[in-house]
Amino acid sequence: MNESGLEPRPGSTGASAHPPGARASAGGLGGIDSPPMNSVKRTRTVFETRSEVSGRIRVLDDGRLRRLIVAGDTLSTYPLDGDWSRLAREYWWKAVEGVHVPPRPTVLMVGLGGGTQIHLVRRIARPRRITVIERDPVIVDVARVWFGLDAMPGLEVCCGDAADILPGLARLGRHFDFIMEDAAYGLEVEGAIDLARALAGLVSPRGTLVLNRHWRRDATQVRDTLVPFFRKVWMRRVKREGENVLIFCARPRGGASRSAPGPPGRFRA
Repeated sequence: MNESGLEPRPGSTGASAHPPGARASAGGLGGIDSPPMNSVKRTRTVFETRSEVSGRIRVLDDGRLRRLIVAGDTLSTYPLDGDWSRLAREYWWKAVEGVHVPPRPTVLMVGLGGGTQIHLVRRIARPRRITVIERDPVIVDVARVWFGLDAMPGLEVCCGDAADILPGLARLGRHFDFIMEDAAYGLEVEGAIDLARALAGLVSPRGTLVLNRHWRRDATQVRDTLVPFFRKVWMRRVKREGENVLIFCARPRGGASRSAPGPPGRFRA
């Protein structure tokens, strides 16, 4: 058993959390395209557990990709062979593609999964610090052991609900150059708007906020709510056949009103 108390599932080969040559990845709802049928036959569960917060948690390997499956949804992927090109069509990649991330940025991730977004940001920049808000401590342990985050420098993990942690970050005067919200994908529109408003107040003058939402009418409502807080707001649907839409917000406007969140109980994420 390792330091986090996470063991390979009995009968598995106990694949290493740091495969030679692999660099690591992870993320949130929406997931990667299904592997070809000849890969499905080789998929095996290398770890499985249950969490009071998230329910059933599995780590699957198919020889090329490691995936984090939570309650049936793919939250993260990790290319065991180091080939990141498979993520080029997925929302994790699209969230950083074409977005200006300044040198040595400060980064905030709401929702950890296995850390796909963290690894992708580190491929395009050298963050001074990456702060993560994740409400499930079991997910944090799995990400550290199976998705390479235990060796990640400059990683600050805040375990708890965003509604409790974000006001504290605001009181400390913390601001971030890149914020990715990937925890409220299916949250009702009122909670998603309140969370977005709270995050808007933490964006640095040179920063960008990216939200991952389900492709439906309320994504437009969330976008429209953010227009007064940023000079540039736009949406991008990840795939025509997919359900993810990304909301990008850049060049924040000044003023104290930016940092006024809604009722914190409405965005437990």
